[in-house]
Amino acid sequence: MAQPGNVEACFATQSAALQAQAQQIRDTALVELGRELKHEDYHFTAVTPATHARVNRRPGNERAVSLEGVFGWSRPFPASLLPKPMFTLMHEAQVIEVCSEGWRSLVRASTINDSLLFHSAYPTAQADAVFFGPDSYRFVSVLRQYVASTTQAKQRVIDVGCGAGPGAIALACAYPQAQVFATDINQNALRLAGVNARLAGAGNIQVQHSNLLDAVEGRFDLIVANPPYLIDPDRRAYRHGGGVLGAALSLAIVENAMTRLSREGALVLYTGSAIVDGVDGFLESVRQMLGRPGFHWEYTEMDPDVFGEELDCPAYATTDRIAAVVLCVRKV
Repeated sequence: MAQPGNVEACFATQSAALQAQAQQIRDTALVELGRELKHEDYHFTAVTPATHARVNRRPGNERAVSLEGVFGWSRPFPASLLPKPMFTLMHEAQVIEVCSEGWRSLVRASTINDSLLFHSAYPTAQADAVFFGPDSYRFVSVLRQYVASTTQAKQRVIDVGCGAGPGAIALACAYPQAQVFATDINQNALRLAGVNARLAGAGNIQVQHSNLLDAVEGRFDLIVANPPYLIDPDRRAYRHGGGVLGAALSLAIVENAMTRLSREGALVLYTGSAIVDGVDGFLESVRQMLGRPGFHWEYTEMDPDVFGEELDCPAYATTDRIAAVVLCVRKV
């Protein structure tokens, strides 16, 4: 006779298997939705939340009249706007909801180079929202420049805090023989990163839950990251960098990477730094951390003024500006 504990464990295992199977069906439908969008030559460039709000407030933008309105601007739409197969796939993927004006997509789709990536619908108010925006484009641009500047082969690559996966996908395509890890603490991000990798045909990406590098063993030839670097009052994972001015997570990534790089391995970190009275506090901290033999590093201010609207928040009361910066570290 089966013991009660064994029966409960059996039911739990079966339930988990059924849930995984259902998730796989939803993910496959989302991949097919992405392929339909690409077939329709869909393109959309993600903008900042402030720009998104301004554009959507304009008269005539209350409802979607195109695929870009549905999947880019997150506007409500009538069912008749979409081809029937696309509408059906949205239901199968469970990325659609009823609203007072008709229907609304629960995901956005943005394009970068040849890739289409799903991420969270606007507004990204949820704690587990999956970010994609102007920083994503800058990050991928930085990675492409790095790839073009080095001929060194890469066997193990990791994108820490991968979000929707633009960095991991760019590197998986650049280094098709490499094992590329896409890690995040956000399960929703990992799900969409996996879907986006399938859409891109990047079969060498392994999606894995990890806090920084904790859950992935070994050394890496290339570690990349585009971490959150703002102070978010709601502490949403995709925005909140921690510390006094948002640099805590970026510094933690630098510290972790220093112990996990292979010989001649590199860290490429795209982040932001709050400049106070002309002083870059993140740079000063980096100098202290990397001012030792064994590492060569370069630091570049890529954009002197990003997310200027954040300066109205109390946390930035003494901040001059927030700069987008790039730190490249090589272990020698």
